[in-house]
Amino acid sequence: MRQQRRHVTGGTLLGSLLQFVVTVAFVPAAAAAGGAAAGRCTTSTALKTYAKCIALPTQGATLAWTYDARNATLDAAFTGSFISPSGWVAWGVNKDAPAMTGARVLAAFSDPTTGALLALPFLLSPDVKLQASPLVSRPLDITLLASSASLVGPTARTVRDGATVTIAATIRLNPNRTKLYFVWNRGLYVQGYSPTIHPTDASDLASHATVDILTTATEASPTASATLQWTHGSLNAISWGLLLPVGAAVARYLRPCASTGPAWFYAHAAIQAMGYTLGAAGFALGIVMGSASPGVTYKLHRGLGIAAATAGSLQTLAMLFRPKTTNRYRKYWKSYHHLVGYGCVVVGVVNVFQGFEVMGLGASYWKLGYCMALATLAGGCVALEVNAWVVFCRRQQEEKLMRREVEDVVVKDRAAAF
Repeated sequence: MRQQRRHVTGGTLLGSLLQFVVTVAFVPAAAAAGGAAAGRCTTSTALKTYAKCIALPTQGATLAWTYDARNATLDAAFTGSFISPSGWVAWGVNKDAPAMTGARVLAAFSDPTTGALLALPFLLSPDVKLQASPLVSRPLDITLLASSASLVGPTARTVRDGATVTIAATIRLNPNRTKLYFVWNRGLYVQGYSPTIHPTDASDLASHATVDILTTATEASPTASATLQWTHGSLNAISWGLLLPVGAAVARYLRPCASTGPAWFYAHAAIQAMGYTLGAAGFALGIVMGSASPGVTYKLHRGLGIAAATAGSLQTLAMLFRPKTTNRYRKYWKSYHHLVGYGCVVVGVVNVFQGFEVMGLGASYWKLGYCMALATLAGGCVALEVNAWVVFCRRQQEEKLMRREVEDVVVKDRAAAF
């Protein structure tokens, strides 16, 4: 079968590419199948046939290679797929560590002027994560002897969603150094000739592996298990995302009801204590997951989680220093308690939504169910808030009428006395 392809030579590496680092130890083709996210590898490509291949752990990507020990040359072909007609696919090497920062990569995408498939080199400096400026192609500081990119398939003429691309490169390695760190990823958009940041789903941030091209030993990068991720997400959604807002609503709307007596306080304290306990457990699981996944970071999610946990802990400790109702500092304590409490609720809810994005559930029924539950709670709070203001206004009006009646009686009594 003849494969139609578009070919471009020239060193090319990607920039916004990977928060995904793959250190892959090469294994024989027969042993390379594995994992739901892995593809089926082949040693034959449109350009040549390689000695070995491996199915990479994410994105259905594969890698084929031939290593010539005599001149320390690695001839490799990475195969991945586009997720957008205007997107990019990148693959490269980090000679220092299994990380995005410091990687030398080749990025394949359509030329915005001609539509031809390009393969450009990029050096991923520490500034890439900050996204302070567009990623600019530059010559690599490694010995790249040849590079190319080509679309794969009998009808592959243009980049489209799901199109398969092969990025081939010939690299001269340092003598006696055969342990390599590979990185790859893909993104939705290219601005001019600058790849933009890739998606940050779990599968886009957790591809790590280490490659020893002589022993073919594979060291999979440690990642948190799916069970641990779901447990972490469930605990935090229930605690920070639901229980704490419910507890705050109980204190807000049941306290003015004289018929409830002190019951509102015990209900508020019980709900908040349960929410904080579950939230602390979820936070601890997050720390465990972070330790189990070196190189994978979610700065915003982590920062919001720390802020919510800190506010929750301050609220708990504040109960130990709660002044009596007759204490003159009681009003200041109440202001602090309300400010930190509502802040904790807001940050917790926002972080739950951030968690959905991290787990790749931004458009899932799980998020829809949570939104419906939160909307129900918010709707109830709005109704109770309106009712509270109506009751407050009525009481103010009644008190005003009563004061007028008292004043009228006093005036009549004084007039009768004269």
